[in-house]
Amino acid sequence: MLDFLRQPWPWYVAGPLIGLMVPALLLVGNKALGISSSLRHICAACVPAGLPFLRYNWRAERWNLWFVAGITLGGFVGYRLLGHPDHVAISAATVRDLRAQLHLTDFSGLLPRELFALGSLAHWQGWVFLVLGGFLVGFGTRYAGGCTSGHAISGLSNLQWVSLVAVVGFFAGGLLMTWFIFPLLFR
Repeated sequence: MLDFLRQPWPWYVAGPLIGLMVPALLLVGNKALGISSSLRHICAACVPAGLPFLRYNWRAERWNLWFVAGITLGGFVGYRLLGHPDHVAISAATVRDLRAQLHLTDFSGLLPRELFALGSLAHWQGWVFLVLGGFLVGFGTRYAGGCTSGHAISGLSNLQWVSLVAVVGFFAGGLLMTWFIFPLLFR
């Protein structure tokens, strides 16, 4: 059984399982699947600033904090017990295209190690990047009314117009970056 669980699952199995969490949460507890709201709940519980945005009954949403804790613990346990020992397989065509477009043979330089490696936390710049970046991502998702997965999974399944607009924007931005901006950065 563990060998079966250790294998990468195909999209047509993993996708529907994730998608079925939305109606399961709605049916069982009348809750919407989402992670980005947990930042607001944590801030409301821990920051006694008296900001209007943080003045609400966060205890009524504590299930969300348990959900996030479960995801974190489940990810850790899943990686330790069920982690696939091989590297992620990338299509040979993708590697060939990246080499042709970026003129790279070593892909480790795509992200600056000073900012993205675990060793970067030994320096103050790494902590600034981590904390400031985390805050900006959290603020942006709350300002947008949800994160990419929240809009794409929960919002679309609830037929919310704003989520459709957001998801189209996410994909358009990703395509724009991939096909036009990214190649300009690596010429």
